[in-house]
Amino acid sequence: MNYVDCFRALARRRTDQLVVTSAGNSGQAWWAATRDTEATFYLDASMSLATMFASGLALARPELDVWAFMGDGAFCMNPGMLMVERALNLPNLTHILVSNRVYGASSNAALPRHDNDYAAIARAMGLERVFEFGALDALERDFPSVVAGNVRGHTFVVLEVEPFSDAEQKLEQPPFDGPELKYRFGRHIEARTGCNIFGYRL
Repeated sequence: MNYVDCFRALARRRTDQLVVTSAGNSGQAWWAATRDTEATFYLDASMSLATMFASGLALARPELDVWAFMGDGAFCMNPGMLMVERALNLPNLTHILVSNRVYGASSNAALPRHDNDYAAIARAMGLERVFEFGALDALERDFPSVVAGNVRGHTFVVLEVEPFSDAEQKLEQPPFDGPELKYRFGRHIEARTGCNIFGYRL
């Protein structure tokens, strides 16, 4: 699948989910597809921790559904995260692994191995709800049923996509610095849940 077309398809099927993107291509692709300024946290320099950040959100606010994007380059840094995700087994968290078989944030530098079976790795870690998509029509048809009304536990989705082209490497980065992003995202959660994140209300 084309990376950005894949993200546009997911964006069309998003309802009210919070989204956490990983560093590099997933943040660029999600910004290109959505221009979301409040309900997405673009976790720059995430170093394989996007799903751990998202797990904290999902654990703290079980009424919110959270999607966490992670490239396979980041995943290869810390596959042990799946043991934590399996132990938590949060039904409101969907881990979306974007497999392009390169380090996209490093100008498509090759991974040490190109034949990793990420779905098999997840199942070997004990995850039960594991899904794979390699074609856009299947993604558009079946993804809503994968994430809709999930009450059975953590969901792991593998998307097989093409690496960014040279033109896509030049896609705009989300135009936020850390403090602005933090407050936009935090205020959005406060408005939706009534919780007090920053210790004072506007």
